[in-house]
Amino acid sequence: MSKLAKTYWIIGASEGLGRSLAEKLSAEGCSLILSARSETRLQEMGIPNAQILPMDVTKPISVDAALANLPKLDGVIYCAGAYEPMTAQNWDRETGMFMMDVNVLGAMRVLPEVVQRFVEQDKGHIVLIGSLAAYHGLPGAVGYSTSKGALMHLGENLYIDLKSTNVRVQVTNPGFIETRLTQKNSFEMTQLMTPDQAADHVIKHMKRSRFRSAFPYPFAGVFRILRLLPDSWVRRFF
Repeated sequence: MSKLAKTYWIIGASEGLGRSLAEKLSAEGCSLILSARSETRLQEMGIPNAQILPMDVTKPISVDAALANLPKLDGVIYCAGAYEPMTAQNWDRETGMFMMDVNVLGAMRVLPEVVQRFVEQDKGHIVLIGSLAAYHGLPGAVGYSTSKGALMHLGENLYIDLKSTNVRVQVTNPGFIETRLTQKNSFEMTQLMTPDQAADHVIKHMKRSRFRSAFPYPFAGVFRILRLLPDSWVRRFF
């Protein structure tokens, strides 16, 4: 069993899973730094022991400004996310690039300086919030599945490189969470969770040493099995 860090920087904290994580980690006694595009939303959350640090992960100037004002911390949770259902037949370039920008390129902008800090102090906790969509290409998920797959691979690379240090790296892949993003879906969502339910899963994982988690079961198990099946079988399945 691992301990939670004393201070977490939650990126994407103003709503959905990020907001629930902020509330629950505050209740656990963690000090927090909260980032999102909207400073007003962050202020309205009223989280005790929290510092507000507005940041737009898609804009390098905004990221640099936040990093310049970032206080001492020993944990970061990358929870920023963008989603639009989109098939290859209806592929919109700008929409696809925006999902890539928020879901994975934002992490590439933010994390280098944070990782360097953690390595220098030989202590830190990096948590990347992925998706079950990261495990396999899915129908109507051009952009989203691609970006979450890339984020999961980023976590794998960090885990391997930092294995010999005291910097912990974890990737957690949730299924459907009831947010304004999933309201865009027109299909029935299996085992749909509230943000609070998903946050409980994430924090449970954060307290363990295991690198990767996927939830909820048994739905998450389907996605792991898909990675083991022949591609032709998976195509028939969908």
